[in-house]
Amino acid sequence: MGIEHPKYKVAVVQAAPLWLDLDGTVDKTIRLIEEAAENGAKLIAFPEAFIPGYPWHIWMDSPAWAIGRGFVQRYFDNSLAYDSPQADKLRSAVRRSGLTAVLGLSERDGGSLYLAQWLLGPDGETIVRRRKLRPTHAERTVYGEGDGSDLAVHDRPGIGRLGALCCWEHLQPLSKYAMYAQNEQVHVAAWPSFSLYDPFAFALGAEVNNAASRVYAVEGSCFVLAPCATVSQAMVDELCDRPDKHALLHAGGGFAAIYGPDGSSLAEKLAPDQEGLLYADIDLGAIGVAKNAADPAGHYSRPDVTRLLFNKTPARRVEHFSLPVDGEAAAETVAPTS
Repeated sequence: MGIEHPKYKVAVVQAAPLWLDLDGTVDKTIRLIEEAAENGAKLIAFPEAFIPGYPWHIWMDSPAWAIGRGFVQRYFDNSLAYDSPQADKLRSAVRRSGLTAVLGLSERDGGSLYLAQWLLGPDGETIVRRRKLRPTHAERTVYGEGDGSDLAVHDRPGIGRLGALCCWEHLQPLSKYAMYAQNEQVHVAAWPSFSLYDPFAFALGAEVNNAASRVYAVEGSCFVLAPCATVSQAMVDELCDRPDKHALLHAGGGFAAIYGPDGSSLAEKLAPDQEGLLYADIDLGAIGVAKNAADPAGHYSRPDVTRLLFNKTPARRVEHFSLPVDGEAAAETVAPTS
């Protein structure tokens, strides 16, 4: 008798958040989770920083402008903390729906923010909280960094070996290889939207970045779920406070996709300004066929020529330790004998 390969339905989000509205976006996230579950999905994937929305203000003007307009404070206040009522609400929704969710969010931890993806299991438990290893360009004015422990793949019953990366982490060859080497089967490639600086920054557009998702699927011989947010007109109206700024950010920009391990498109795409869920039925048995041709960290590798150094130890900012008690002090603590 052969191996039983999991087969199930996946859902990928293409939608706009209620920008800088934590409670509103959490409620919308829950509605999408419930809709996916009602339609039989066992896994749902959300865009990058969907909660409370991507910080588009960092690309629109100077840091001083963003502070003066209140965007910096609002973004911090509406980011999601792990031990918060909103996070509890999300975990409860995932548990009720009985699916696995890969959330995209701005995570607030103390006085810092991180571009995070939380993987939640069907019992509402946290599989992992990962953080983008290196925020991209202007994002570094908002977010801190992850570490090597965030390049991880997780074996989940009925789902397979699940991993996730954000946005231009898919342009980092070594990070990708670290994931491929863990025999990833289902990958969430989370994107914010593809309407920034269009059309004069081609590298930020849908054609390039959907190609990155597609190449990841072929290189890794895995299924790639590529959620992508849309930009609402309300967001444009709030961010574009001068006429010339309307050339920097446009409504729409949604180009969500699902790719198979051979690079084929598995779901009919929505219009760039349309919100909804993409669905696909996946069969993990297809991965063996793809890897028979080219397994990047297996038979198609040449470790005698090139190999990856990978430090996956969590980078702790503080290490707690105790000094040994000196001899004189130790003698004073010994009770006298009678």
